[in-house]
Amino acid sequence: MKLWVALTDIHWVRALAALGPDEVNFWQPGGERRPVRLEAGAPYVFKLHAREGGHIVGGGYLAHWSVVPRLAWDAFREKNGASSFEEMIQRIGRYVDRPIDPETHRIGCSLLVQPFFFAERDWVSPPASWPASGIQQGRTYDTGTSDGTALWERIQITLASQATDGERRIAEELPRYGEPVLVRPRLGQGTFRIMVTDAYARRCAVTGERTLPVLEASHIKPFSMSGPHEVGNGLLLRADLHTLFDRGYITVTPDLAVRVSHKIREEFENGRDYYALAGRTVATPQPGFAPPRRELLDWHSDVVFRS
Repeated sequence: MKLWVALTDIHWVRALAALGPDEVNFWQPGGERRPVRLEAGAPYVFKLHAREGGHIVGGGYLAHWSVVPRLAWDAFREKNGASSFEEMIQRIGRYVDRPIDPETHRIGCSLLVQPFFFAERDWVSPPASWPASGIQQGRTYDTGTSDGTALWERIQITLASQATDGERRIAEELPRYGEPVLVRPRLGQGTFRIMVTDAYARRCAVTGERTLPVLEASHIKPFSMSGPHEVGNGLLLRADLHTLFDRGYITVTPDLAVRVSHKIREEFENGRDYYALAGRTVATPQPGFAPPRRELLDWHSDVVFRS
């Protein structure tokens, strides 16, 4: 199994350790280039810069990688390791040698789930093979090598010794020593939002609209009603269609056809533009992403749609 040891700064680590999130965005200021290719569920380990001590201080598990503009903040907010959008832009500006448009600047996003952070007393020393200088973003280790195995076991031992219930829970989910396997990522809301956006190629599944600020990842079955944060429970919809879908004025049938409720006309004496969408076939995700689950579409049509 391969894992990535990524360089970060102490401010990002401390902000997120205090927050205790279920997911984080490990962002690259000008990240058009993917730092590493890992399988979903592979460990992503946080290491401080040498000037900050160089220790390994926590990690998470890779769910998805993307490049997005302001959506990185809208989806993750404080889980970006910043207290505000303005602070995030200021921090990006320290690394990017050009003017930044806050709305359009593209940010590389390694979306990580089940993050964990070590207490300072438990920080781990990097492998002996870690170069003294020259590392810009991070380095890959393989648990099939002695260095990789030793590093992963130290991380597991440290996790197992953590004091909080949440960290104990994560430790219990990890494989036994010497049996490294990928973790099945449990997506959070922010990761769900960006993955659904990418799955539908950043186009509304109904209209094909490409203006990203008005596109929203809709749950077919709401998370509050046990609907999972999974691409198969998502549709990328224009904001007004998302609202109508959530309130039952439109639905998508299991055969991927749009239905529009007669209640729009009865209650609002309008809706011509929406009725024009009736019978349209919705787009499906790009290869590699799960299609909408038929049983969830059926549930929405039966339970939410105002027929």
